[in-house]
Amino acid sequence: MTDLLWPGDHRAGLIFSDAAYLAAMVRVESAWLDVLVDAEIAPAAARADLNAAVSAADVEAVALTAETTGNPVPGLLAILRERTGGEPARWLHRGLTSQDVVDTALMLCLRDTLDRVRHELSTHVRTLAALTATYRDSPMLARTLTQPALPTTVGMKFANWLTGVLDGADCIAALPQLPVQAGGAAGTMAAASELAGSPADAMSLSGRLAAALGFADSPPWHTTRSVITRSGDALVTCSDAWSHIANDVVTSSRPEIGELAEGRGGGSSTMPHKNNPVLSVLIRRTALVVPPLAASLHAASAGSIDERSDGGWHAEWAALRTLSRYTVVAATQTTDLLTGLVIDTDRAATNLAAAGDLLGEQRAMAELAGKTTRGHYTGAASQLIDAVLQRAHHHCEAT
Repeated sequence: MTDLLWPGDHRAGLIFSDAAYLAAMVRVESAWLDVLVDAEIAPAAARADLNAAVSAADVEAVALTAETTGNPVPGLLAILRERTGGEPARWLHRGLTSQDVVDTALMLCLRDTLDRVRHELSTHVRTLAALTATYRDSPMLARTLTQPALPTTVGMKFANWLTGVLDGADCIAALPQLPVQAGGAAGTMAAASELAGSPADAMSLSGRLAAALGFADSPPWHTTRSVITRSGDALVTCSDAWSHIANDVVTSSRPEIGELAEGRGGGSSTMPHKNNPVLSVLIRRTALVVPPLAASLHAASAGSIDERSDGGWHAEWAALRTLSRYTVVAATQTTDLLTGLVIDTDRAATNLAAAGDLLGEQRAMAELAGKTTRGHYTGAASQLIDAVLQRAHHHCEAT
């Protein structure tokens, strides 16, 4: 996929694309049909290769039909029934409702998103840990509220970046296994209970579907949307961390500072001398846009009503898709930014020296404690770096 108004969109590939979502819905319907056959509810002749019956070329037809039904499932079912016929058409979708298919397909696409973000985060952690260790003692000026503050080290700055990335990774890791959705028309599994012969057997069908798709078995969650909001929040936390890195690179790449730079900058349409920090700019762009998308997910969840929401649920789909794709794009851009980062330690040391006397706090603390000042004033930076590196080590072992 490409998007002229979202440079870098191609990096997300097919993740949460229309074609991927259509394929996810077909996968859900196919898995449920297999469940019915395996449970000896539907005849063996009902089993069919639904994936072969639909292609990406059907996206437009399904999308156009969705306006008349409110969601894409009925249009998809019409195509599948027409192209399969016989027993597959007769048993297709029996016991499910449109929301079951929409939600479980969302989970399939969301899982692809989370897997890709986890992969990129692991690269970020390894890269930042190496940078932190390499530059742990390289002198640098710390700035607070944009102004010179105290001496620090380049490694300490990278350790701060690493902490944010690890926090984002922890949020992703803390997400529960994504759940299946198979509640039927009103979330009571009424139709499945009739098909299976008992409520217990109906619930076992949900378990079989979960196992087939690699999800957690779950009670119906038609109007309980915390799995969506938690996932959105975790993705935004990652974007926050990446934006901190990008913000520092954008600022430090100014020629008058010159401490950090992108390995490959971007040019200008009119100024050949420019070397713009394009990756950092695009990462910052994402961080400005994704929090409102996550807020939309919360608003949609708060709009839940009765046993199926009248608008809130519908508002959620595109917000989750856009948030997911934007986050994947930013994740890969951050990988490129970090792996190509240029660090000018000489310039960092020069800027620190040019800041003048920054040791007033050190002298005041020493006088208060009745002691003499102790060398270079970087406090517990080395110990703090060690703690972050240890945390990064544990992360790498766990992944």
